[in-house]
Amino acid sequence: MHTEEIEDTADWLGIPTPLEICRQHGALLENEIQELTTQLREARQSIFKLVNMHAKAECEREEVLSKLRERAGEAARMRKEIASLKLSVRSMDRTNEDLRKLIRPQDVKRLR
Repeated sequence: MHTEEIEDTADWLGIPTPLEICRQHGALLENEIQELTTQLREARQSIFKLVNMHAKAECEREEVLSKLRERAGEAARMRKEIASLKLSVRSMDRTNEDLRKLIRPQDVKRLR
């Protein structure tokens, strides 16, 4: 058989030509690029929002830590004052006890 005698049946089966395959592949790539571009834009917006949220949270954290440090200092001062007052109370209790020992019960009756 000669090649001229062989019928070209490519059109019969609906097989696309190489040019049609390239065009279709190009269209698929364009659609994929558009979809990826959209996803990239959305991801960038999400990242921007997250960065802003992080910065805001960091500022709030610093404010809270500052207040906590102030309260810790205040608590330390109060503990020191409480310890000083307890020491004063013990000292005064000892003084009162010493005075009670000096005063006899009969002297207390005379004072009344």
